[in-house]
Amino acid sequence: MFGTYFYHQTSRKMVVAFGSLFNTIEVRRTNSAGSVIETLKVPLAYGPKEKFLTRISADPNLNPKIALSVPRMGFELTSMTYDGVRKLNTMGRNVATGTTGLKKQFNPVPYNWDFTLYVYVKNAEDGTQILEQILPFFTPEFTVTMNLVTSMGEKRDIPLVLNSVTSEDTYEGDYASRRSIIWTLSFLMKGWLYPNVVDNAKVITDVTIDTHLMSAKAASPEYIVMEDSTDYSTNFMILDKHEIDVATRIRVLNESSDEAIAEGATVSRTNVVPKDTTALTDDDFGFTETFTFYPEGKTYDPVAGTDS
Repeated sequence: MFGTYFYHQTSRKMVVAFGSLFNTIEVRRTNSAGSVIETLKVPLAYGPKEKFLTRISADPNLNPKIALSVPRMGFELTSMTYDGVRKLNTMGRNVATGTTGLKKQFNPVPYNWDFTLYVYVKNAEDGTQILEQILPFFTPEFTVTMNLVTSMGEKRDIPLVLNSVTSEDTYEGDYASRRSIIWTLSFLMKGWLYPNVVDNAKVITDVTIDTHLMSAKAASPEYIVMEDSTDYSTNFMILDKHEIDVATRIRVLNESSDEAIAEGATVSRTNVVPKDTTALTDDDFGFTETFTFYPEGKTYDPVAGTDS
């Protein structure tokens, strides 16, 4: 498990997807007649809130290279938490076709990414314009389709949930102080983290099923039982539903239950192979089924790989 390098850039993709939703916000200024006299595209950058506050509050007259203009938006990834509610089967796998075989990957692990979006404005009108271009799309979530593992063709719909919206007015001090209204929007992105991809996985192209007679040495054979079996009531996997006698029912035996079972004669054999032995999982191919019956029985030699 550990020691195998892989990197799907999942967190990076989550950050990019989040930021791309808010990089086309505009603020328009109008005159008394209602005509648009100025259109401003609101800049968006990744970074903590304190960094932008320091830059915005700088004196633009003394050091114009430090001060930032508003309106402006910033966002940051604040935390990641495991989401057990969305947990998938640990042993489940995704399969894709590679260049020389199959590629396999275990199911992803559900994680939540917490994002915070900051909106910096100097008047209330600019702030409400920006919010009205964002909030109507979250009810309370907005779904984004993302290609999370390109090599596996793994695409998922990722919900982005808006949890809260708060405002803060930093206007304090004398009249020379610069005013900033800050809107804070908290989001939760329900994503997935993927394990490594196993390339060139082998494909089963030949399946053989033998039907044995039970050997006399198998005094206490073990059957394949259903999940609801108990010590008092055992539900066998029954192939033939005889209602006359429970003992005459045909049941599926567990071959590892008794070594003596393997000594029972093979009375029939079913072999299934694809018609095209070079076919992969997503190819269009059929199967060739061969059924052989042995009236006198056969004994399989696992060492030689032959019947006698």
